[in-house]
Amino acid sequence: MRKKTTSELDRMNTDQYREADKLPLVVVLDNVRSQHNVGAVFRTADAMRISRVVLCGICCCPPNAEIHKTALGAEESVDWQYYKDTTEAVRDLQTAGYTVYAVEQAHNSVTLEEISHQLSAVSIQPKIAVIFGHEVFGVQQEVVDCCTQCIEIPQYGTKHSMNVSVTAGIVMYRLAEAMRTNPKS
Repeated sequence: MRKKTTSELDRMNTDQYREADKLPLVVVLDNVRSQHNVGAVFRTADAMRISRVVLCGICCCPPNAEIHKTALGAEESVDWQYYKDTTEAVRDLQTAGYTVYAVEQAHNSVTLEEISHQLSAVSIQPKIAVIFGHEVFGVQQEVVDCCTQCIEIPQYGTKHSMNVSVTAGIVMYRLAEAMRTNPKS
């Protein structure tokens, strides 16, 4: 077995990426403080070809050397916008027809597996936004209150949470795969 070279991966360039069809999936970062976490989310968003990243509150915005260190240029290919207030971003997404989920441990949350199965089974591709929160405090309760539902990743160890960029990567991958297997995608 031999690793593929960069040219063998046959990836599109930034201009081609900007023109390519994207999944109707938006990632919202609610007060994520680490520039490295923001960069990692951009890089995964590029890999999954999601439509946009929304940065809110204390999130640092591109151009930024620390974001770039992790994003490796994905902050230039993935569309993004900034909102000072996350609840305003949620309202705008809902007005645009998005169903908005907070990724948070909450009473009556649904598992990522359940949401993925629902997405695979629907006859029309829904527009979805997922919100990830601050590294210590999670998604603000006032933001959770604005959402349709909370998605939770079951965990089986001693820690009560995972790193936000790891969580975002798991959720983006799972939702993107479910959306791609949908016959109407």
